[in-house]
Amino acid sequence: MDLVQRLSSGQGGFLLFAITPPKAATGAEDLRRIAESTLTRLRALNPDGVVLYDILEERDRNPAVRPFPFLPTLDPADYLTDYLSGWDKPAVVYRAVGKYSEPHLEAWMQRQSPERIATVLVGASSSRHPGLTSLERAHALRRQTQPDLIVGAVAIPERHAARGDEHRRMLDKQAAGCSFFISQVLYDADAAKNLLSDYRDECYSRGVAPRPIVLTLSVCGSLKTLEFLGWLGVQVPRWMQRDLQRSESTLDLSLEHSRAVGLDMLAYCRRLGVPVGLNVESVSSRRVEIEAATQLATGLRSALQG
Repeated sequence: MDLVQRLSSGQGGFLLFAITPPKAATGAEDLRRIAESTLTRLRALNPDGVVLYDILEERDRNPAVRPFPFLPTLDPADYLTDYLSGWDKPAVVYRAVGKYSEPHLEAWMQRQSPERIATVLVGASSSRHPGLTSLERAHALRRQTQPDLIVGAVAIPERHAARGDEHRRMLDKQAAGCSFFISQVLYDADAAKNLLSDYRDECYSRGVAPRPIVLTLSVCGSLKTLEFLGWLGVQVPRWMQRDLQRSESTLDLSLEHSRAVGLDMLAYCRRLGVPVGLNVESVSSRRVEIEAATQLATGLRSALQG
């Protein structure tokens, strides 16, 4: 059973590897080189699917100075089609819907093969600036133009810790047609457990089955990356931050911490009865951090399949 079938039937047990497309200003020769390197890495790792992110500047969400400057990236759908055509497994393509007009989104959805492509529809970073298409309208377009296209949504434990209603937001998205949920980078297992516990109980109280939860894990190879995680809104427990700041090898210790979080969350989700998959990414574009993310994914595969 492949990734799309698992998502459709509500089953977990899969591994994803996420990438951010190259910068839009990258030259054609470098694009081909990056794509070939990416394909080589993916073939060696052999995940059940690849995730392609659609990057937003997010200045409206966080006006503080961005630790890493924002540079526009290639459209993830175009990058998959034009440069990663050698990838023959399913892909999950993010769509930051505010960036695209309704005709553009509708045309993209119509072209997709539901047997191979799933999508995560992401709304604007601020309600003050919804962009060209609202999230609600994007879901409506999917139902009208390509109802067989599997669609997912983002679940944010940090938002649940602050507001206490993320589990109900998830149920609302589930009622609107979402077949799975994917977290942002996860370092705080307690925050995620609180969300998933509330989500599981709310599902059972309403008489609906929990949908697959994809937990995103990553490594932090430098204090600059740690700062960037904070800017993104990722909650890194204070004790873990101090560990990383003290360590002679931030990357090695981060790899150890992320693997422990992944194993802990796998055990908890199984005990809870919530289907779970893992998504591994590198927040940084540094080669050493990408290689460490690959190592993290490799190390978690056997536990995921166990």
